[in-house]
Amino acid sequence: MMHVKHVLVLGGTTEARQLVESLVGDPRVRVTTSLAGRVAAPRLPPGDVRIGGFGGPEGLAAWVREHRVDALVDATHPFASTMSRNAVQAAAQAHVPLLALRRPGWVAQDGDRWHSVASLAEAAELLPTLGERVFLTTGRMGLAAFAGAGLDALWFLVRSVDAPEPPCPRRMDVLLDRGPFSLDGEREIIRRHGIDVLVTKDSGGDATAPKLTAAREAGIPVVVVRRPPVPEGVPVAATPEEAGEWVVRKLYASG
Repeated sequence: MMHVKHVLVLGGTTEARQLVESLVGDPRVRVTTSLAGRVAAPRLPPGDVRIGGFGGPEGLAAWVREHRVDALVDATHPFASTMSRNAVQAAAQAHVPLLALRRPGWVAQDGDRWHSVASLAEAAELLPTLGERVFLTTGRMGLAAFAGAGLDALWFLVRSVDAPEPPCPRRMDVLLDRGPFSLDGEREIIRRHGIDVLVTKDSGGDATAPKLTAAREAGIPVVVVRRPPVPEGVPVAATPEEAGEWVVRKLYASG
């Protein structure tokens, strides 16, 4: 009798969905995707889905053991550092192999005026020296960093999937939208709102990259928040295809 292997994918990214889509057709694999539940109406991948937190690394390890997970893939957003750390601890506790699936970060091109910073707080501190009308594309989490009185002279256009909650910048308009975004659309946003500085996280990928091209064309500076490193010792796949090959090696090599 064929032994079905159980893979838990910590998801929420395009790459996670693509990995799951490549695995669910294999009769030897059962896939469960875990979503954090921070988006009100997430795009659900095929296969089994659970929504919500685990209760820290111990809770994740307990779930892995209870549901007989054979391998764990951390395909969360590159900035979901807490979940990535929890995955490392849980994999060690439950004695299952762990892979991080991370799309490569963006690379500056000729004509880009990028300012690299380590955090949202550092981005906020830099903004008054760069512009007055800010296109803030870092999502609804972390807006408190831009709510300080020192930024009251700035106006923010905040783009997020769901409506942000306070604390928020004092002068702010909200644009509710979900990528992928087109280059023409990003050009129009910059033109229509008179944007003179863009703030983004280095999430990588193609879905939200057109804003970087639009900013380059408009000659406006871009504040880029560097992504946290993948926890030490965790193997990394750059594409869903690489991650799928890792699953095959880890779970099928021994039969």
